[in-house]
Amino acid sequence: MSDLHKSRTFVWTLFAVFVLVSLYMLGVRTLVPPDEGRYAEMAREMFSSGDWITTRLNGIKYFEKPPLQTWMNALSFSLFGLGDWQARLWTGLCGIGGVLLTAYAGTRVFGARVGFYAGLVLGSCFYWIACSQIDSLDMGLSGMMTIVLCALLLAQREGVTPQENRNWMLLCWAGMALSVLSKGLIGLMLPGGILVVYTLVTLQWRLWARLHLVKGLLLFLLVAAPWFILVGLRNPEQPHFFFIHEHWDRFFKTEHHREQVWYVFFVLTAVGIVPWLGVLGQAMVRAVAPGAGTGAGKDKASAPAAKDAFRPAVMLLVWAVFIILFFTKSNSKLPGYILPIFPALALLVARYLDAGARLGRMLSAGLMALVGVALLCAVPYMPRMAGRAAEVALYKAYQPWVIVAGFIGLAGGALALLYARQLQRDRFVVALAVTGFFTTQVLMAGFEPLGRVRAGADMLPAISAQLLPHTKIYSVGTYEQSMTFYLRRTFILVDYTDEFSFGLQQQPELAIPTVPAFVAQWMSDARAGVRDLAFIREDIYMALKAQGVPMRIVAQDSRRIVIANDPR
Repeated sequence: MSDLHKSRTFVWTLFAVFVLVSLYMLGVRTLVPPDEGRYAEMAREMFSSGDWITTRLNGIKYFEKPPLQTWMNALSFSLFGLGDWQARLWTGLCGIGGVLLTAYAGTRVFGARVGFYAGLVLGSCFYWIACSQIDSLDMGLSGMMTIVLCALLLAQREGVTPQENRNWMLLCWAGMALSVLSKGLIGLMLPGGILVVYTLVTLQWRLWARLHLVKGLLLFLLVAAPWFILVGLRNPEQPHFFFIHEHWDRFFKTEHHREQVWYVFFVLTAVGIVPWLGVLGQAMVRAVAPGAGTGAGKDKASAPAAKDAFRPAVMLLVWAVFIILFFTKSNSKLPGYILPIFPALALLVARYLDAGARLGRMLSAGLMALVGVALLCAVPYMPRMAGRAAEVALYKAYQPWVIVAGFIGLAGGALALLYARQLQRDRFVVALAVTGFFTTQVLMAGFEPLGRVRAGADMLPAISAQLLPHTKIYSVGTYEQSMTFYLRRTFILVDYTDEFSFGLQQQPELAIPTVPAFVAQWMSDARAGVRDLAFIREDIYMALKAQGVPMRIVAQDSRRIVIANDPR
């Protein structure tokens, strides 16, 4: 049992459990706004309308992001129907695929044990697991970027044949095209910048001759260009908005109000790499010391090589550092931006776990145990985290889940520490990976009561009981990202623009610009016997109530009010 990575039965059983649990967890939570509701609704509208070119949100043109995830979610709805797990299936598959591809690349480039460790490391990183359970663009992009990274490593590895080099590089170019279709030009800019920096660091200019630039660019354009051409022809306003506003302005300007402190991504990396934080620094240092780690655990890429030989560990380090620094410079900082670094970090950590010092492994296990202790210590204070008095009970309901997660972290960290002291590397890595994986999954599952309130899911029966086929639903001063998906219909926006600003400039007839204009329509419909419903912000509701506007509360929770106009 000391060489678990050599047992195919054990490895594939472990992978099967990872896949089954990951897929099951896709359906245990409500779609939490804003991101999950937004991307599920965009796919629902695409699926319902049959228009796979012009992306829309709430019936309004929405060009902030390319369509790959919307396509995949709409395809999931076509195959399996509308639902929560169907909306998360693409991100879940990207997370699983990223783990499998990272393990395969690690095996082929560094050796079987490193590949085994790399899959376990990535499949247990807090950030990777959590993001693979959320319907957002970050995991979709990261899955495609993992194709780029791993295909590049496999194409340039020592001993590769010319045919293998060509095939893997073509896959790399296809991965870049899919990355662009996932989240924009970042899918090409990041790999390009990384290659330039790697070349400057290593002075391996001949690498560029092995990139198959002409064939690769043709394949890239063949995959990425058709949608941009078609959507531009149908919507002439789209190219300027997408390429200038959503790329140049987002990076260099602060108008998106997503500024953060400069070190935010360093903190997120440290949190996201748990339970492997204890070896992260050593793993990154070892990447630039290829002769380190001699002995039985030495990987295939650690021996001194010829001057022009590809240095995969250096490439992995450049990949991670470049992406962090790139987004640190950006004026728009969201947590998911750095998710593509984790496959590279997983491979670096796996190299260190294979050949590094026992002290680093013990430190990682000890830190995981401390995370478990911290979770347990936080439990009594959780009710204070509620932003609204009505939600204190929800945080109390979350407490048992955090207790379970804390005990898993503490017990698993202690077991991994024991294995680390006994120099049982495979058992240590498996124990710590299983601990990190299930700790994260328990925390994610226990969030459901809070997620239901954020989405307003408990209000759905009362709202649905009031709906007729032609009932109009208004959204006054607000927009409920998940409700349009769950109610299967779009809303008429009132006095609200935000992310719809550009779309409403093209289609102003799809919204009502002012509350007085809404009130006039609302009362006119009531007199005519036409039932209307409205999601309304509390302050606007109170103001209209003071004015005597006829309103009946249909449903209400701590975050929203739904009213009807009570027609005859």
